[in-house]
Amino acid sequence: MENLELVLPEIFISLSIMFLLILGVFKKDSSRLIQNISLLVLLITAVITFNETLGIDEVSLFNGSVIVDYLSSFMKIATLITAFLVLVISSNYLRSLNIFKIEYPILILSSVLGMMIMISSNDLIVFYMGLELQSLALYVLATFNRDQIKSSEAGLKYFVLSALSSGLLLYGCSLIYGFTGSTNFNVIANQLNSNEYALTFGIVFILVGLAFKISAVPFHMWAPDVYEGSPTSVTLFFTMVPKIAALTVFIRFLYVPFFYLIDQWQTILIFLSIASMVFGAVAAIGQKNLKRLIAYSSISHVGYALAGLATGTNDGIQSSVIYITIYVLMNLGLFSCLLMMKRNNVYHEGIEDLSGLSKNHPILSLSLLIILFSLAGIPPLAGFFAKFYIFKSVLEQSMFFLAIVGLLSTVVAAFYYLRLIKIMYFDKEKEKFDTDHSMWLKFSLGVSTLLILVYFVFPSQLIEIVSRINIIQ
Repeated sequence: MENLELVLPEIFISLSIMFLLILGVFKKDSSRLIQNISLLVLLITAVITFNETLGIDEVSLFNGSVIVDYLSSFMKIATLITAFLVLVISSNYLRSLNIFKIEYPILILSSVLGMMIMISSNDLIVFYMGLELQSLALYVLATFNRDQIKSSEAGLKYFVLSALSSGLLLYGCSLIYGFTGSTNFNVIANQLNSNEYALTFGIVFILVGLAFKISAVPFHMWAPDVYEGSPTSVTLFFTMVPKIAALTVFIRFLYVPFFYLIDQWQTILIFLSIASMVFGAVAAIGQKNLKRLIAYSSISHVGYALAGLATGTNDGIQSSVIYITIYVLMNLGLFSCLLMMKRNNVYHEGIEDLSGLSKNHPILSLSLLIILFSLAGIPPLAGFFAKFYIFKSVLEQSMFFLAIVGLLSTVVAAFYYLRLIKIMYFDKEKEKFDTDHSMWLKFSLGVSTLLILVYFVFPSQLIEIVSRINIIQ
């Protein structure tokens, strides 16, 4: 009997999804109850993950197709906590749009289950199963506000383009299986010498599919439309949670089976990183919608995370994990501000709606100021340290061109963040926004702003936690 307690988090969340589906069908008007149970499920799963798996160095299960180690445990806990916060701050928003239904929390849980499977996968088939489970739930979430044509359009675009990327990814998997005779990462690693050049084709196709999932340039085309068209709470989920899982898969896929082919895939990662940083910074300048601006901003931030992975070192992996953790924190605060931009029960997402915000809502505008400065990488905020760790690991590997491009794109990106601050503090004020926000929304904004602000006091805490991630032995 295998160590089934190590996959207890996945078993528990799977059984919970089935139970909630049955409960939702047989009990009328159970939206609030299912929402509360879903929140409890996410918390319990995080506690189980923390207790059962966090202290384990590395254990393989199911003939080596699933791996439980410190990286998978850390990323699962990050995924679960982020999903919990997304779910808890989105209930008021969904009610105001009259789409607060039982399906929403169940779809979030299904997507999280897919991500957890992806994070622990050590086999191409297991990874693909997790990816599709995550993606199927995300398609539905994008179209959740069916009365809005933009939401339906967002879901359709995401579905069509995602299906294309999944096809490319699956073709890459089949090539690798054809050349090595296995889908297991460890077995593939032992077969590299005889099929080095042939395997490069498979790696390229899989990297294209993965780059689509994290919206890296040039596979970003879906992100702005999907981010804008989806309900804001779903956009919040898109921006943060799938990126945690996808980054883990990048690490696992490149550094376990194909570490000795680093010369082949490092160039691809450097290109994806540079293209994402530059394009994301430049394309965001002309945006009028805040959600579209956040989409281009997230493309740029993905570029920085990939720069860390391109180094081919444990230090680079750790800096990318730190970057994505701080990025999630900043986005949580940013979207909390966005969900507070409600006037007469109508949510506003235009850049001009921030006009004169500081006059009517000084605390909200101050929080947004801190978050935007952090996203721009202004010291001594958390965003500065996130970029500092990335550039440090890049420079240690003498990748000077990548570091220079990253620094220049940071300067360009600072322009549109500072423009938002200028609109808030120097433009003429508009009518006040509503102030009847939920306690959880205020809590998430307060905590994320505070952590961003005081991160420089205890930067070693996060470094210490992440420093246990050692993929390259």
